[in-house]
Amino acid sequence: MKLRSALAMASLCAVLAGGHRALAADPVEEFYRGKTVSLWVGYGTGGGYDNTARLLAPHLGDYIPGKPKVVVQNVTGAGSLLAANNLYNVAPKDGTVIGIFSSTVAMMPLYGDQAAKFDAQKFGWIGNVHRDAHSCAVWKGAGQDIRTLQDLIAAKNTVVFGSDGGDAPLTRWPLFLKNVLGANLKVVAGYKGTREINLAMQSGEAGGSCGMFESTVRTAYLSDYERGDLRLFVQTGYKRNAPFFKDATNLYDLLKTDEEVQMARLVFGVNEITRPLTAPPGVPPERLAALRKAFVDVTRDPGLIEDGKKLGFQLDPMPADELMAEFNALYRTPKEIVQKSSVATSTP
Repeated sequence: MKLRSALAMASLCAVLAGGHRALAADPVEEFYRGKTVSLWVGYGTGGGYDNTARLLAPHLGDYIPGKPKVVVQNVTGAGSLLAANNLYNVAPKDGTVIGIFSSTVAMMPLYGDQAAKFDAQKFGWIGNVHRDAHSCAVWKGAGQDIRTLQDLIAAKNTVVFGSDGGDAPLTRWPLFLKNVLGANLKVVAGYKGTREINLAMQSGEAGGSCGMFESTVRTAYLSDYERGDLRLFVQTGYKRNAPFFKDATNLYDLLKTDEEVQMARLVFGVNEITRPLTAPPGVPPERLAALRKAFVDVTRDPGLIEDGKKLGFQLDPMPADELMAEFNALYRTPKEIVQKSSVATSTP
């Protein structure tokens, strides 16, 4: 009897211990184990956003509990607005879909744009992969030896700037140059991103493009830049010049009033949030916290850093709290500045 009692007690202890281990298992790890996380990119293949996502994806899963596979999917349309809308309204809200889209698109609700079917401040922001310097470029001087923003303002022939449509950066940024500073340009939409626009410039279909981030030029377009075919004529850093852009005019040097400076900081300052990574709203808090921690950890990963160096890409990330603080500050811009910026960047 004593032996049977001892065996029964040992069996009970084993069952209880097993149950305790089950209760102690990390629910986030259990959820992600064996799963695939889709990383939606709002632009086509070969551009800066796509290159950034494909640099990040092979490493990110190693830092998410359960080590899911992370796969990039291109969700293109309206300058990444389609990706933003779908991520907010269509994607599952369980942490298996995350996305990268333009920070300028994230500002569309501030302008009252009804095409933006989301509240930017309700996304589950994970982090900003990279802070970058931004410029605009023309191909071979657009046939008029354009080298500076002053040259574009004085150009005799109107230069076509390619865009991916809607209220996307490739539309808003050149329109600011046109409507605030008098640059002789027009915006033509219908392209899928900077890579397709670059091909259109080479064929003579278009003459220029904005959206030329330093990281993009250093990776996708470095040979074009070094040959002198892709000329960077303006840069948009506030009180700073990117040495890589050499003699490109700093936008702020030509602004005449405090109001114009405020408008420019709203339109172009968001470029500091160059590659924002987010989850849909409603992802369980513990999974969102794990994704945010994974982001911080992966940006320190030696393998990721080395892969970036091979592409000429040096990470300069923002954690989620800093990213959200930047967005919140932009959303506090006075209404009159928002309204004037909206007109300046939407009038053809």
